[in-house]
Amino acid sequence: MAASQSHLETGLPPSSRDSVCPKMVGVVDPAFPLPAMAITHECGNQLRCRSVSAQYTSVSYCQGLAMTGTSMLVTVAALAGQMLAEDKRLATLPYALQFVVTMLATVPAALLMARIGRRAGFILGQVVGMTMAALGCYAIISGSFLLFCVSSGLFGIHNAFWQQYRFAAADTASDAFKSRAISLVLSGGIVAAVIGPELAKLTRNAVALEMFSGSYAAIAVVCFVTIGILSFIRIPRPTALERRETGRSLIDIARQPIFIVAVMSAMMGYGIMNLIMTSTPLAMAANHHPFNDSAFVIQWHILGMFVPSFFTGHLIRHFGVLNIIGTGAVLIFGCIGLNLSGADVWNFWSALLFLGIGWNFMFIGGTTLLTDTYRSEEKAKVQALNDFLVFGTVAATALSSGIMLQTVGWRVVNLGVLPAIGVVLAAVLWLAFRRRSGVA
Repeated sequence: MAASQSHLETGLPPSSRDSVCPKMVGVVDPAFPLPAMAITHECGNQLRCRSVSAQYTSVSYCQGLAMTGTSMLVTVAALAGQMLAEDKRLATLPYALQFVVTMLATVPAALLMARIGRRAGFILGQVVGMTMAALGCYAIISGSFLLFCVSSGLFGIHNAFWQQYRFAAADTASDAFKSRAISLVLSGGIVAAVIGPELAKLTRNAVALEMFSGSYAAIAVVCFVTIGILSFIRIPRPTALERRETGRSLIDIARQPIFIVAVMSAMMGYGIMNLIMTSTPLAMAANHHPFNDSAFVIQWHILGMFVPSFFTGHLIRHFGVLNIIGTGAVLIFGCIGLNLSGADVWNFWSALLFLGIGWNFMFIGGTTLLTDTYRSEEKAKVQALNDFLVFGTVAATALSSGIMLQTVGWRVVNLGVLPAIGVVLAAVLWLAFRRRSGVA
């Protein structure tokens, strides 16, 4: 029994302490607190070692670089769209198109990676990102709004692949460490908070022919660097069982109350965050705040999105995932209150900081909850369905943000999200009640 407990606590095969490959002596640390990706060394043993923590760090860096490109687009895409579009109500259409295509590409991307492996899929996604960035740069230089929309659509395919980083972490972690694994990978977004807006400011005029074209050229470089990092990451390939079996039907899985709340949390958290975040640079411009102030606000927003990742997993283990999701919803209520209370830089800054932290709690909480809804052979299709629904919601908010801002104004944009966040809180309370009653 003691041997069995040791195995459960450390995640190591019972004999691994005594039969560690000599080449790994001094490297293996069975008590190492991070969850471990399963890697096979020359001796054939499954080892938890410090090189595994390097794998998690590398995936976190890739997440950070992917979010760097995204944060640059958040900072400049709507402004570039406004510059290129004759009808200013279409300013956010290119940015919205990337989420429409992300929604459409999530299922093919997940199923493709289930066949060829995650690393190959991640590298393919970065190649698409480089293509998109080059086309976006050319579109701005040539003044083509249509080409700019096409480049944004390609970026949606790129998004569909790298959004799977968090699942790559969760799938290789023990149940006790899943929330921490997801948090650790998402913490790479801190890189995006520091680098993204600064790169946007430094590169927006880097190409003399047209403003913002340099920012897209920089995104291509970021994708290229990511490919280099991915080349050294070892992610387990799909097993024979995962390739052969499909498990339960999606309808049966989606009927689970826990699935409903998990997806709703991620959908509403991401959708509301995107609606407010995308509208904020335009609202700040309408209130005569300079571009650098918008970049500053977005930078702190992204810090709010990812800095909590260092402890969100711990909070979930200590307080429970439903309490963390509910706290995230309350923080988004606070964001709306701050946006409605004034139009100074301080209002935009503090509101988006609250929004970022609220998103972090709801998105990591929803993703953690989702991992309890499927078996190993079902993960590809369930993760694909989840991201299809999440990014479908994000696409809808991105499409509507520019139109809503131009037609009904900033105040109504904020008021419009209150019912949605109220639904999430109600769903969390419903599932908590079912659990206390022993039903779910």
